[in-house]
Amino acid sequence: MIGQGQLFPDDLPLPPGDDVGYRGPTACAAAGITYRQLDYWARTGLVVPSVRGATGSGSQRLYSFRDVLVLRVVRKLLEAGVSLQNIRAAADCLRLRGIEDLAQVTLVSDGSTVYECTSDDQVIDLVQGGQGVFAIAVGRAVQDMRGQLSQLPTERPERGHTEPTAVGHPGDELANRRSRRSSA
Repeated sequence: MIGQGQLFPDDLPLPPGDDVGYRGPTACAAAGITYRQLDYWARTGLVVPSVRGATGSGSQRLYSFRDVLVLRVVRKLLEAGVSLQNIRAAADCLRLRGIEDLAQVTLVSDGSTVYECTSDDQVIDLVQGGQGVFAIAVGRAVQDMRGQLSQLPTERPERGHTEPTAVGHPGDELANRRSRRSSA
């Protein structure tokens, strides 16, 4: 007889390290947001890419696994009508935790305040006290993201470069043309 552990294996791939990132379109697809939202949230500092930021036209932001997870949670909080001020506080709190710590977190909100719970007892206390209207099980989102992102492309920043170089970059035709013009 096959045991339950074999029927439902918990062998989802671990999230990649902090030196691997996802480009904007991939992060958008995984988080369920538009590129316009992603760009706005990065420019306003709500969720900034931790692998590589953008420095100008043509540069590519790279978001870590944790960044994409925070993007998804921010989207869910916005959909629930939580204030931007409280969303910023929740996003800051999530960014400070490790991935394994995040798997133990449940965010509970009454629509105005966001509470971070790390145990079932804390969730029950909030709900019994009338605080909770909805909850986001961050651990479930971590598992969903592991499976979803394992199928999507990743990218490593170039060694020795924290930002992409425009001149001589093989994929930047405009920069290459400018370089040829200025040296002529």
